[in-house]
Amino acid sequence: MRIDPWATARVADYDRLLKEFGIDRFDSSKLPNPQRLFRRGIVFGARGFDLIQGAIDARRSFAVLTGLMPSGPMHLGHKMVLDQAMYLHSVGGDLFVAVADIEAYATRGLSLEKAREVAIEEYIKSYIALGLPKKRCQVYFQSTRKAVKDLAYRAGRKVNFSTMKAIYGMDDQTNMAHMFAPLVQVGDILHVQLEEYGGPRPTVVPVGIDQDPHLRLTRDIAFGHRLTNAMAARDRRVGVFIKSDEDVEGLLGMAEGVASGLGFRKFKKIVKYKALYIEDAEAADVLALDAAMIREERSRNGLAFFTPSSTYHRFITLLTGDKMSSSKPDSAIFLSDPPGVAAQKILRAKTGGAVSVEEQRKTGGNPDGCSVFDMLMAHLVDDDWRLSEIKEDCRHGTRMCGPCKKEVAEMMQRFLGDLQERKAAAGETWKEFVVEDC
Repeated sequence: MRIDPWATARVADYDRLLKEFGIDRFDSSKLPNPQRLFRRGIVFGARGFDLIQGAIDARRSFAVLTGLMPSGPMHLGHKMVLDQAMYLHSVGGDLFVAVADIEAYATRGLSLEKAREVAIEEYIKSYIALGLPKKRCQVYFQSTRKAVKDLAYRAGRKVNFSTMKAIYGMDDQTNMAHMFAPLVQVGDILHVQLEEYGGPRPTVVPVGIDQDPHLRLTRDIAFGHRLTNAMAARDRRVGVFIKSDEDVEGLLGMAEGVASGLGFRKFKKIVKYKALYIEDAEAADVLALDAAMIREERSRNGLAFFTPSSTYHRFITLLTGDKMSSSKPDSAIFLSDPPGVAAQKILRAKTGGAVSVEEQRKTGGNPDGCSVFDMLMAHLVDDDWRLSEIKEDCRHGTRMCGPCKKEVAEMMQRFLGDLQERKAAAGETWKEFVVEDC
């Protein structure tokens, strides 16, 4: 299996994808009042989410990074990412929204000026209409954030052309701007841990599964820059473990000094295992300990970060049965669609119904993989009991596709009508959200 972040993709077997790419199955049971995408299993996978769960449980600071590609109109698939990011913000995360104007220039051929226009008119104003919070939230453009570009350049030392070919399938025809674009995303994800943006802390990036290559690259780079790693061992003891084979005793001494500075006093040093166990620490102390270790490492080698976490949502089957795509207007509901146009798209949509009404009454419909039911599940019905009722009525042949489409079309008309009114009212308020660095 290959995942390409710049191409339309479909996934037939998510279990196989989890296994082949080493992604953990996502468990929403510990989240406080999980948003519908999380609790309904639409968010199906994650990497390193235990760090974020620990921060949520301990009410410690963490960062949420999401981004938008200003290359076309915003559709409901883009809204899914924002819904996740805003939920994670609501449970304690500081929210950063990156406008990927450099990536749009490198991979889609847009000028920075055009990318800015599209970002503001199609995305940022829509984000505001959808409820983007003002507190602990900032929107920025890649092209104006020096810290992002600097980190991209420095991160490039840990990457060679073979790695880019293996992850992205790049070849001799790939232009250098395109090749550099993933490193700019590395800068996006990691810069939120710099002191001027909140300091070292766990960071989560909610994305569609097609964006996993960027996360794999960033996690490898972040991990590759670390000298130490603080964690709770299997025996529940808290330890700092040295990753380098050079100056192990010196690094263990550094770790003991950092831990002492945090008030810990009971240590057991095992040079053979490159480990310093902190016997008066608990699992809840790991985040603060690792943040302190990161700051100390930065004083030595300049780059150290928490390895970023990620969550992955599955593709929603929509209208024609494809993944939502800005280049295929009939396959998606765009937030700028006139409500009547969106309603007509739904009335023509592919469903999970039988070949005839009589057959459906007899054998029932199939809501799994039905574009109309997916729309209800992801966007239009928040009541789990009501959604379950709709699903069972479909399966038992008591809910027909025609009336179902009509009901969903009316719901979408109301949703888009209200949203577009709020977007029009946003006016120039987008300036209150955007941080212009230079």
